[in-house]
Amino acid sequence: MSGTSRRMRQGATLSLVFGAVLATGAATGAWGQAPGGIPAPRQGAPARPADPVRLDGGLAGQAVPPAQARRLVEESGDRWAAYYSPEEYADFSRSLDGEYVGVGLWVHREQDGGVAVTRVGPGTSADRAGIRPGDRLLRIDGEPAGAMPVTEVVARLRGSTGAGTDADDTGTADGAGTAGTDADGAGLAGAGTAGTGTADGPDGAGRHGGADAVAGRASRQDPAGRSADLAAPAGRRVGSTVTLAVRRGDAPVREVVLRRTLLAAHDVAVDHPGPGVTRIAVHAFTSGVGDEVVAAVRRAAARPARDGGGLLLDLRGNSGGLVAEAVRAASAFLDGGPVGTYRVRGSDRDLVAESGGDTRTPLVVLVDGGTMSAAELLTGALQDRCRAVVVGSRTFGKGTVQEPSRLADGSVLELTVGRWYTPGGRSPDGTGIEPDVSVPAGEGPGRADELALAVLSGLGGPGGRR
Repeated sequence: MSGTSRRMRQGATLSLVFGAVLATGAATGAWGQAPGGIPAPRQGAPARPADPVRLDGGLAGQAVPPAQARRLVEESGDRWAAYYSPEEYADFSRSLDGEYVGVGLWVHREQDGGVAVTRVGPGTSADRAGIRPGDRLLRIDGEPAGAMPVTEVVARLRGSTGAGTDADDTGTADGAGTAGTDADGAGLAGAGTAGTGTADGPDGAGRHGGADAVAGRASRQDPAGRSADLAAPAGRRVGSTVTLAVRRGDAPVREVVLRRTLLAAHDVAVDHPGPGVTRIAVHAFTSGVGDEVVAAVRRAAARPARDGGGLLLDLRGNSGGLVAEAVRAASAFLDGGPVGTYRVRGSDRDLVAESGGDTRTPLVVLVDGGTMSAAELLTGALQDRCRAVVVGSRTFGKGTVQEPSRLADGSVLELTVGRWYTPGGRSPDGTGIEPDVSVPAGEGPGRADELALAVLSGLGGPGGRR
């Protein structure tokens, strides 16, 4: 199994989360029923296939040597099966709790092969050392940065071991967020599909990047979502240092020593790209993101209405996260009703939005090939229920459900146990979600922004809200 394919599995952020949420929901009887039932599938929606046949999940608590666990994954035939060491799973847990260990740099690969800084987190050790966007990273602890895959650059910035040494340079994230173009802090090292950079900063890989950041989490059977043993490996890296050789333009090279700290992820960004328009960019569905989206929508509703105004929900480069956060985010735009359905071991269970969301303000959802898992769940719900117009390119296509089993040594084996479906009965697995308005092939994210604003303007009509 190649390092890239392994990170592809890890990059499906939703995988660990789905299994954990399913286990908790079944145990507590917390699954709700959708008012009015599930909408009929869209015309042409395929019949639901049988659940994937995968490895038995009854390995929890067993003493399985790492080599044997990896062999089980190799031989399973399960594309999304994965084995995580205790240290890796600890990082995944922290990432979806909105925390990460890093120095506060976002970096990406330049066309000439160099590694450049694209963003610096305010108040971080990188910021205090005077590193600024546009600076080049020449060496990391004495090793040439340009000779490393971007994933390895990220792993070294974060102090991770054995991560990213053989992945592609296209869109890897090392933070709590997603995969994509420019973040070092919130996702974990993973091989992206459409991005051009990487991150050691809070929002994973940036908004327009690839899909495959590593971001899992502790089992939801632990009410806190994590435990002391999971937090320990990242905690041991706090206070460690990394030495960077940095150059700005033609100035002399200087060396700086940065100390790693525990930083907070910022996975929701709000701006106003046009009159009366509020854009809510969600980089990953980490803890608390759903509430942030709800709050942003409410603030937007309080702004004066403008012709052509409305909401842009930007899910480009969002590799997923906590399913409960995606459902909470859906509740910002829906007045109750279905968000999705899981079929796990032959049993269907519904996810339902809360009532009271904004159903009047025009809404456009921006997606790309880096939109996957929980982000596809949200996109599919808003599209099937005719709440939003989806603009961009076909999403990644991750529609299976994984369940984690913690082994005796604290490592985790993750196996596929089922599928999930949109309210209209579609499974995006392997095919993705097609946008209502496609961005022509070869066009960049700027063109998608233009199309989204144009579509929103057409939806708004007099008064800016319908």
